[in-house]
Amino acid sequence: MNGMGILKGLGVTLKHFFQTYVDDIKYGGRKYIGNENFETRQGLKAQGAYTVQYPEEKLAMPERFRFVPFLVVEEPDHPDRAGHDWCTSCGICAKVCPPQCIWIVRSEDPVTKRPVPEPEAFFIDIDICMNCGYCAEFCPFDAIKMDHDYEMADYDRTGVGLHIHDKPRLSKPFSYYYDIAPTTAAEEAAGRGGWEHPDVIKEKKKSGQPVMDKPWHMLRAEDPEARAAAAAAAQAAAASASASAGPKVDMAAERAKRRQEALARHRAWKQ
Repeated sequence: MNGMGILKGLGVTLKHFFQTYVDDIKYGGRKYIGNENFETRQGLKAQGAYTVQYPEEKLAMPERFRFVPFLVVEEPDHPDRAGHDWCTSCGICAKVCPPQCIWIVRSEDPVTKRPVPEPEAFFIDIDICMNCGYCAEFCPFDAIKMDHDYEMADYDRTGVGLHIHDKPRLSKPFSYYYDIAPTTAAEEAAGRGGWEHPDVIKEKKKSGQPVMDKPWHMLRAEDPEARAAAAAAAQAAAASASASAGPKVDMAAERAKRRQEALARHRAWKQ
């Protein structure tokens, strides 16, 4: 019968319209008060329409939400790779990026000049990034992931560091990734065979050492002794670094210089 589709659509609209007022009466004016009610309104049991009081309230992002990528790094007190990057600067993400907005500089040993499997510099131009997620999908080391931080609006189109994200701004610990996407992180850990970097898992399995059955930030919270041991190891590493501060200061200056040169080349290439 002609017009039945229109009538059914209007029926759905009227249903939501009346459910909104029924839900308001049910909550008795508490619908917009407290985090618990806000979670209920966003849950599967929510009825009718509601208003999100942005920016005080924000909709919960699903795990698969994709925005500007970020780099996964180890926790600062990780027992095996404290503060190290998961990225090996293989360049696959830059190759598969459709708008070519990723640019990487691989580290090299200051003495032998041989490449080191960690990025010296890593840039993503967020004005060009289309948030497709190819970089995260093709990364063989699960080192680059899609963020949930979508509040990046800015009035300055030429500000240095605002629209070209460098490595310090892109680097976030594994615990951050686990917080925004725990189910996805668990699926990827099952595929890798552990919660650690693929290279660490491979070495531990080769040597017969047990791999972590949980992420390090969870083990650290559950085991105070492990946390104390990690803190002692971090202090020992800091003491060792201070003992040989001379050459490391020079190397840090050289790295900063190389970052500036890399950024200058990237700007020249864009022009």
